[in-house]
Amino acid sequence: MSDAIKHECGIALLRLKKPLEFYKEKYGSAFYGIQKMYLLMEKQHNRGQDGAGFASIKLDVQPGERYISRVRSNDAQPIQDVYAQINERINQEMASHPEYTDNVALQKANIPYIGELFLGHVRYGTFGKNNIESVHPFLRQNNWMHRNLIVAGNFNMTNVKELFNSLVELGQHPKEMADTVTVMEKIGHFLDDEVTDLYLECKNNGLTKREASPVIAEKLDIAKILKRASRGWDGGYAMAGLLGHGDAFVLRDPAGIRPAYFYEDDEIVVVASERPVIQTVFNVEFEKVKELLPGNALIIKKNNTVTVQEINTPTLKKACSFERIYFSRGSDAEIYQERKNLGKLILPAVLEAIDEDTDNAVFSYIPNTAETSFYGMVEAANDFLNQRKNQFILNNLKTLTKEKLEEILSVKIRTEKVAIKDAKLRTFITEDSSRDDLVAHVYDVTYGVIKPTDNLVIIDDSIVRGTTLKMSILKMMDRLHPKRIVVVSSAPQIRYPDCYGIDMAKLEGLIAFQATMALLKERNIYHIVDAVYAKCKLQENIADAEVVNYVTEIYAPFTDTEISNKIAELLTSETVNAEVKIIFQTIDNLRQACPNNLGDWYFTGDYPTPGGNRVVNRAFINFYEGKDARAY
Repeated sequence: MSDAIKHECGIALLRLKKPLEFYKEKYGSAFYGIQKMYLLMEKQHNRGQDGAGFASIKLDVQPGERYISRVRSNDAQPIQDVYAQINERINQEMASHPEYTDNVALQKANIPYIGELFLGHVRYGTFGKNNIESVHPFLRQNNWMHRNLIVAGNFNMTNVKELFNSLVELGQHPKEMADTVTVMEKIGHFLDDEVTDLYLECKNNGLTKREASPVIAEKLDIAKILKRASRGWDGGYAMAGLLGHGDAFVLRDPAGIRPAYFYEDDEIVVVASERPVIQTVFNVEFEKVKELLPGNALIIKKNNTVTVQEINTPTLKKACSFERIYFSRGSDAEIYQERKNLGKLILPAVLEAIDEDTDNAVFSYIPNTAETSFYGMVEAANDFLNQRKNQFILNNLKTLTKEKLEEILSVKIRTEKVAIKDAKLRTFITEDSSRDDLVAHVYDVTYGVIKPTDNLVIIDDSIVRGTTLKMSILKMMDRLHPKRIVVVSSAPQIRYPDCYGIDMAKLEGLIAFQATMALLKERNIYHIVDAVYAKCKLQENIADAEVVNYVTEIYAPFTDTEISNKIAELLTSETVNAEVKIIFQTIDNLRQACPNNLGDWYFTGDYPTPGGNRVVNRAFINFYEGKDARAY
């Protein structure tokens, strides 16, 4: 994705099922959990580099001993900063108290961050907020162990205002209208309710408050709390939480929009946003890492009982397809093959764009995350070339000489590393004209590998705004003097905003939307825009379930190819001499390549929750009225 967009988040939850002495004996350190958490978070740094946070809970501590630790950072390298703080504190304690060295009990009692239950989070801020107060995990404190709540998640809610108002109706006074705060307070409210009900039950049975405490911990019904709290949530989420006494949970949204995977054995329970992270950190096979099903929660009780329970009735699964195209690391066995398939399936359109002239074509990719789809495209190109060779040989068997046969067989698909991103270059000047000149040099090109008769085919993950293409990539590619530049997007045209965690909130920022607006004006049918606006306005005060996405109507008059051609025209500056073509993946091919992740609302407008339709209509109203505002 040559356009930088902020997206997603990553979660990591780890429960050690045995006493810390076990890990000291087997792995050489009682800090085993902290070390594994570092790896779980670092292996997910692709999911968020605005902030990182870590929290831990010690089980079965004595009153007066601290049992919750938390550290957060919005440093330029937040994961490293978090663990630098942790390591510094641990090293200080160990240096000051040599008696701790081989005594796990003393380490647990006196050193922060060590414990049996851990929660980590890496974050991109979809609202542009990157102050430390916006960094997960969030902590809701109370002197009763059971009422302490730590929450972190990969999520975005479409109905924050409604959730905020529901808290006010409950008598609360939330400190801000943010989905993270409202979600945590909603869970906290019903946690308080459940603790109160259990305490009254214990009291009626003659137990003192102190005697009631372990009974409450044992009987707390996490599934009941989550069912009550999540009623009315509209969004995509993988929500993780820890309770002060040692219970933990991870809850996934009913449509499975946001991902969550888990693994359990007799030593640990671990949850992460990506499967290969767990595979790598704990050296386990693909088949042993399970996907948490939509609408379900993984619930880990303090007594090590682990269950998966349905919290909300699953809807049609609409797992985010961008996970497969770009967000998740390509080391996942399924994702790797899916990305290759995206490249293979788009080759026929590429061949059409270059008139099937593979002899005068160079294939490449940009950025590095497009490398896997590039391999798929090249494999398909080789298959095409081999078929063409075989057909030529069969048609000319009687006249074919040895020299001609060798010449035919020696022809290969040409591949080159053409674009190289200068990672050290920063656009530190914000004044537009100066900044544009800097942006144009973010990528370097490899000289001497392109001939004037060549088609330069370069595949990207997706094209969102097209800014980097226009200001940098196309200009840099043109310096190589190819006959034609063919930019290939392994994803379809992004036509609609996201509201479930990807920072694509405004329609007017999407190049497909801009191209469609230009076509409407050219064809003198811009009245469609007025009609869609009127329909959107009429829906402003109706229930979410009744809202229809009318923005789809602006794209209806045009074929995908017409919009793609207009995008190419808009992104090609006057200084580019080569012919430019832009090719997008089709929706059918996307679904064929990624059959289990059918969440494609940003391409199709088919939102998985009612709130999505309201968001896209609101985004269109904002565009029409000239409001520079987010739609959620």
